[in-house]
Amino acid sequence: MSEAKINQIAPIPAGVERPLWSVMIPSFNCARYLRETLESVLAQDPGPQQMQIEVVDDCSDKDDPEEIVTQIGRGRVSFHRKSANEGAIHNFNTCIERSCGHLTHILHGDDLVEKGFYEEFGAAFEASPECAAIFCRAFLIDENRDLLGLSEFYRNLNAGSNDLRELIMDNRITPPAAVVKRSFYERHGGFDTSLVYTADWDMWVRAVVNGGARMLNRPLASYRIFDASYTGRLRRSAETHRDNLRFYEKCEAAELAEFDRGACYDNLIRWSFADARYFQRLGDQEPARANYNFFRENSTIQQRGRSYLGLFLRRLGRFTRRITL
Repeated sequence: MSEAKINQIAPIPAGVERPLWSVMIPSFNCARYLRETLESVLAQDPGPQQMQIEVVDDCSDKDDPEEIVTQIGRGRVSFHRKSANEGAIHNFNTCIERSCGHLTHILHGDDLVEKGFYEEFGAAFEASPECAAIFCRAFLIDENRDLLGLSEFYRNLNAGSNDLRELIMDNRITPPAAVVKRSFYERHGGFDTSLVYTADWDMWVRAVVNGGARMLNRPLASYRIFDASYTGRLRRSAETHRDNLRFYEKCEAAELAEFDRGACYDNLIRWSFADARYFQRLGDQEPARANYNFFRENSTIQQRGRSYLGLFLRRLGRFTRRITL
């Protein structure tokens, strides 16, 4: 099991005048979408005394996000370019470190906020001051902003709660739909850089356990899903499932009461099976093979995985015989 690597977040020095909001926008080669992202935030801008807005670039090498910030931000949005590319999770931690507001919203440079996001979240934190984090539902969109679906709702988080029962089974919280108090990061640290795909899931679990959270049953953000995205690339290599395995091992080691080992590992087998089938239907052999190999190597985590293995082999048919196992 990988050892957790959680950055410590220093508190803001006493006496510093702070806004309510820090909207921190991590970017890496996503200038194509950054214009829309900034416009969605600036349409709700309450002014610099109430909101910090900053793009934190992880050394983009295929586009120029600073130019977009200059054009759209017109001095309202600050820009910080890191000295070296460190990867997405490290960049999230840089965003937290550079934030100075009481409420920190990490908004990916290709995602969007919908009308009323900051007003409704601000009201929710006022109504639930005990909560470390507040979430909402999100529209799931593609690279052209066409609607793919709607993220699901955790009913057990309808009010402030430490109830992990639903969240521990499946992460339905998209990154742009989460706001966390900076004081929580100061007490419990930033994102775990030993994780890749599940670092956000791990953070939401930590927030619920250590501070409590609630979820708004309204879609106030939009989350892009497409194969060329960071998450899409992880899915193609089956790294999503390897990281799920690391996350489950972490939950098991923490002895979380709500962690059902059998059900969670069974989900892992199902997900890898589904992804292999998805890429098989597309005729895309490389990711189909990667996900199949993960499935085959880990199908005995749960005894029920053996039946899935047989079903998988039957369904793959001719395609299975064409790939090198």
